[in-house]
Amino acid sequence: MSARWQAYLLLVLPVLLCSGILSAQNKYRVFFKDKQTTFNPYTYFDVKAIDRRIKGGISLVDSTDFPVNQTYINKVAALADSMRPASRWFNCTAVFTDATRADEIAKLPFVKTVQLIHPDFPRPLASVDFDTTVRTSLSKLLTMQIDMLQGSKFIDKGFDGKGLRIAILDAGFPTVDKNPVFKHIRDDKRIIATYDFCKDKENVYGYNPHGTMVMACIGGKIDGKNIGLATGASFLLARTESPGYEIYSEEEDWLAAAEWADKNGADIINSSLGYTNDLYFKSQMDGRHSIISKAATMAVKKGILVVNAAGNEGDGKWKIVATPADADSVLSVGGVDPNKWYHSSFSSYGPNRDKKMKPNVCAAGTVASMGIRNIEQVSGTSFASPLTAGFAACVWQMHSDWKNTDVFENIQKSGSLYPYYDYAHGFGIPQASYFTDGVNEVEPTFIMEPNDAFPDDSLITNRLTYLHANIDTAYFDSGLKLRDRLMFYHVQNTEGYLDRYYVIEVESKLPLYFETADLNKGEVLRIHFRGYTWEYIKPD
Repeated sequence: MSARWQAYLLLVLPVLLCSGILSAQNKYRVFFKDKQTTFNPYTYFDVKAIDRRIKGGISLVDSTDFPVNQTYINKVAALADSMRPASRWFNCTAVFTDATRADEIAKLPFVKTVQLIHPDFPRPLASVDFDTTVRTSLSKLLTMQIDMLQGSKFIDKGFDGKGLRIAILDAGFPTVDKNPVFKHIRDDKRIIATYDFCKDKENVYGYNPHGTMVMACIGGKIDGKNIGLATGASFLLARTESPGYEIYSEEEDWLAAAEWADKNGADIINSSLGYTNDLYFKSQMDGRHSIISKAATMAVKKGILVVNAAGNEGDGKWKIVATPADADSVLSVGGVDPNKWYHSSFSSYGPNRDKKMKPNVCAAGTVASMGIRNIEQVSGTSFASPLTAGFAACVWQMHSDWKNTDVFENIQKSGSLYPYYDYAHGFGIPQASYFTDGVNEVEPTFIMEPNDAFPDDSLITNRLTYLHANIDTAYFDSGLKLRDRLMFYHVQNTEGYLDRYYVIEVESKLPLYFETADLNKGEVLRIHFRGYTWEYIKPD
């Protein structure tokens, strides 16, 4: 290239770059000052949405339910290149436009504020958290993922989620319209409505099979065998994630889908997705920062139980729960190894940045589910969440007078570790016996006493007892499953959150020592072993 052409390019290129910046299309969220005032909830909502509000004592004329003023939308649209779905919950919409026209929008008399948000550009979709390898143990795994929840107790008593409406917000549902795993649902016409919020159309039966696998873990059956527990529930299927690429608009699609699910009478939303370092900092995982956590919280206020995967960042750099699993009122679900009942390495840890306990509960993080064509072994909290959502539907069917907050609270209390908790397992795995058999007093499996040699500084577990009678140490070492040898303990500080927590494998009946000198005044030591929780509070 000649020196003359080089000089020309050096002079012209900055001009072109500046021109591109001046005309760049940015994304803005536009909030309105007021809303459309004429609103009839009985013609706007599905009858089940009306029933949910009445049962929950929720107003039928709450202003957050009023539709966004269509005249406002039209006038904003005239100054934008394109527009995202409007949100009635937050009285806003999102637009793509340039800075000049954004200023014009901000000056409209009915606009409250205009916020510049992330530019909307595609990025490669994170790898889906499942393994398509088919193994011979799939039948055993199907049994285990249900048995961990004591699901047969619901099945035997005829609780299958009948009467509950579950919305699934996911990336696609290929073959759900013809797959034999969902035949019982199709035959009863229990797929109530579908909508693709990415393409603005009704057909969701394509794209990523992740949603198909998630739905199977809620209500699928194969050859008469349950994949999930809510085989009698009805479904709303919403596609909110784009195939191959994930864009910033997905949070808005999630919000639009949640409002759609509310309007169409959803009782439960299952959301097996989350957002982390591509959009946010760890300090923003407080359940209040992201638009999706705000949307999930609003859905809960409308009487919906929101169940969300904790995330699969436990063995990565991010580590902590994703949003919207960070929201306090969302039932966040972690994953455990179905053989060990112990934290799966990929499952994200809590707490959220406000020190709220996350995850709330956990379920099998490796499951057998239905792919596009075959039963497959898949892993991720994406599948622990729908197993729990199906469990929740059975609980709510059993206690139809409960509010969503009652279901949330009692699922936590049913956890296999309750009242112990930690930031890997929450309260443990929900147990159906809590609902079908009632709460029974747990016999102590160990007794804590002061150590005579160091009475002020240590406690000793000097007597371990087990459900097995007259067993010797050799049998204990080799005969019990790992899940029966795990002892959980934590230290809770005076502010109510955990400073540290541990899981150890008890290999014999030899005494275990805990140094109370390591505790500060008012701190709580809790120990959980084989269903029994003991606590010690360091005296002032």
